Amino acid sequence: MPGGRLLGAVVRVTAPPAVTVVGVDAAGRPPHPDAHAALAGARLVVGAARHLAALPVLPGCPTIVLGPLAPALDRLAAAVEAGAPAVVLASGDPGLFGIVRRLRVAGLPVRVLPAVSSVAAAFARAGLDWDGAAVVTAHGRDPGPALNACRALPAVAVLTAPGAGATEIGAGLTGWPRHLVVAEHLGTDAERVTWTTPEQAATRAWADPHVLLSLAPGALPAGGPAPSALPGVGPMRTDNQPAAAPAGGWALPESAYHHRDSMITKVEVRALAVARLRPRLGRLVWDVGAGSGSVGIECALLGAAVIAVERDPDAPVAANAARHGVHVRVVTGPAPAVLRDLPDPDAVFVGGGGTDVLAAVAARRPGRVVVTLAALDRVAPAVHLLRDAGYTVDGSQLSAARLADLPGGSVRLAATNPVVVLTGESP
Repeated sequence: MPGGRLLGAVVRVTAPPAVTVVGVDAAGRPPHPDAHAALAGARLVVGAARHLAALPVLPGCPTIVLGPLAPALDRLAAAVEAGAPAVVLASGDPGLFGIVRRLRVAGLPVRVLPAVSSVAAAFARAGLDWDGAAVVTAHGRDPGPALNACRALPAVAVLTAPGAGATEIGAGLTGWPRHLVVAEHLGTDAERVTWTTPEQAATRAWADPHVLLSLAPGALPAGGPAPSALPGVGPMRTDNQPAAAPAGGWALPESAYHHRDSMITKVEVRALAVARLRPRLGRLVWDVGAGSGSVGIECALLGAAVIAVERDPDAPVAANAARHGVHVRVVTGPAPAVLRDLPDPDAVFVGGGGTDVLAAVAARRPGRVVVTLAALDRVAPAVHLLRDAGYTVDGSQLSAARLADLPGGSVRLAATNPVVVLTGESP
């Protein structure tokens, strides 16, 4: 009414019907109370063959057995356009590495009725809390990042796939102190939950699909089924971000690490080296000639899996890693000989050794190689070696001058030794 007030009006906005995504547990039960009502009213039901067989789909209701996703998305879009209720059946919580993301990317409105996820069920069967755990998947993608997450973090759940399960991940974890929990056929009469070691897991065949839990000794409850003699990796994170940047930062001062005879990469150099290595969850970094281990430890703080190679068995790498609450695998022995049996890295920091070490590193074809050199006569041979190996090379000299106190309250600048930092990047 012009100039007046509209009182008591009810405005209804008609929205297209949402696709109802129903989570189904491993035994074929949709526990959400609205699931059966959604199925009773459905005019199209999409799901795996085992889910369609287990649930009460009305006679005559069209169904699509999931295989290639594109035809199902087209039929679902047509159902939404026609105003026909549609249901998609999916395992567990379909919002966790499930079909919900794909439906939303396709522009479909979604309503989700989740079941207990297989990850939650696996931790429950193992009797473990998992608020500090990372959840990754090896399903339908390169399993390398999932394996490196298990190498890097104290508690990881892996959604597996044929050829990327407990057998393969167990083999890749050999040399890391880990306990594995393999949960097969969760929620069914054939359910089996097995505590094992990486070495044992690598020798067995496991039912697909299964959920794998990778646990460092420090992540286990006191009195749990796993041996307590292996070293722990520090407390679980309590900030709800198991793979986030460290709360205490990185490029830490030298005083944050035990070191001998100043055998440590200075903070200014370390900041650039770590930036060039680009560590993150899912990557494996070698720290060759580790010394105190400061570079590798800061890569681990940023989520990477790290192998520190050091010829001195008394080097404080392990003690420094424990001090900062991360696990770094320490390999003791002379490079390049000890590099031969290590898993292929994504990035390598070379802080010690000659051109033979650098040549052995380049032969493994990591995506990035970072080298620090104090002696100028070593710079040109290192540059030519990396270029001959197919790397694009850039570099810079870092010369830092730090504040130092003088008598009477004055300050001066004290120069540190200049260092050349080279970065080789594979095309």
